[in-house]
Amino acid sequence: MHPTTKIVEKGQPLFFKEHQERLYKSLEDKHTTIEVSDDDPLNTRMILNMGPQHPATHGVLRVLLELDGEVIMKNRLDVGYLHRGVEKIAENKTYQEFMPYTDRMDYLSPYASNVAFCLAVEKLANIEVPDRAQYIRMLGCELARISSHLLWLGAMVMDSGAISMFIWTFREREKLYDIFDLLAGHRFTVSHSRIGGVANDASPEVLTMMKDFVQNLKSEIKGWYKLLNKNRIFFDRNKGIGPITAERAIELGLTGAPLRATGIAYDVRKFEPYLKYSEMDFEVPTRLEGDNLARYYVRMEEMEQSIRIVEQCLEKMPKGPIRLDDAKKAYPSKDEVYFSMEGLIHDFMMTDTGVCPPAGAECFHSIEASKGELGYYIQSNGTGHPWRLKIKSPSLGNLQVLENVLDGQMIADTVVLIGGLDPVMGDADK
Repeated sequence: MHPTTKIVEKGQPLFFKEHQERLYKSLEDKHTTIEVSDDDPLNTRMILNMGPQHPATHGVLRVLLELDGEVIMKNRLDVGYLHRGVEKIAENKTYQEFMPYTDRMDYLSPYASNVAFCLAVEKLANIEVPDRAQYIRMLGCELARISSHLLWLGAMVMDSGAISMFIWTFREREKLYDIFDLLAGHRFTVSHSRIGGVANDASPEVLTMMKDFVQNLKSEIKGWYKLLNKNRIFFDRNKGIGPITAERAIELGLTGAPLRATGIAYDVRKFEPYLKYSEMDFEVPTRLEGDNLARYYVRMEEMEQSIRIVEQCLEKMPKGPIRLDDAKKAYPSKDEVYFSMEGLIHDFMMTDTGVCPPAGAECFHSIEASKGELGYYIQSNGTGHPWRLKIKSPSLGNLQVLENVLDGQMIADTVVLIGGLDPVMGDADK
């Protein structure tokens, strides 16, 4: 056994003590923009650990704070408490076997994670996906974006001091869970996308439920605007909190709604269209203030734009196959498996070996997920599993901004700022 993996008497690894010491040392050395006196006669300076088990950190995120009264002087983030090594797991699984692991990364928007991985593999293996499957994927991705933003809205408003909004947004998410349950057979961790298409077709009943849901959500959003936009407590808790400039956002690699809240209209769906987004008519919401209130406005408008995309997909939905008809690149249909020996053999080979992209091939493909730009980089050695796989996750990049905007804020603003950036730790701790 490696010495660093031994367990000490208190049940913690040996490296934990050194990790703690280095973390506190980094906090001590961290540059701060606030000048304070060394003497502290009233003992107002203290070190506070927020998390990692804390309801306001939106997951197992640890925020180390040096406080002067209620003002944050310096801060450090400590991630990795949910680390599962999914990138290394991917290198020991076939491409299709790894699909359910993508659900567990951004577990608030699992459908989009499925699609991002499928698109990367299809790009690597030169697989063309039927049009109907692409439209179904777009429907799933946009509904997943709405679902994620609904949870963000309810949680962030609750962080600001209101409870009712959380219940109302979860009521709408329950309707989405019913839709995903009927579409994919799962309510939460949805694995519906497949390499070469989707697992099963969208029934007329599902499409009707989608249409009714987005129609009803329009009136719900209008009601939420009336409640929040003129609410003085909510407005004051978010306006001017955690501002960041467009230049600094680019330097730190910010993506998604927090980036667009600084005035940069970057959206992968517009700049590098995938699926059938080039045929969709939608706008990219932006603001100029770069603060927490701007992030709120951007995400609210994004839900409205997702509704537009869903309506267009339902209107333009083509007929046809939902999966590529190529036994070497995609699973056969269940009818083929149950009623022909060739179909059974092909199903076995896809499960045992799977897709084999050319040796030496590599690719990177990203999508506009609910949290920002989600990308997969894959290298192939010609076998049925990746030689190397790396994930560009939006939550990890966006969390880097938190360290840069917390200094000088009040401790109560920490909770609102984390909610405004909307990280999910399964996505950050790859």
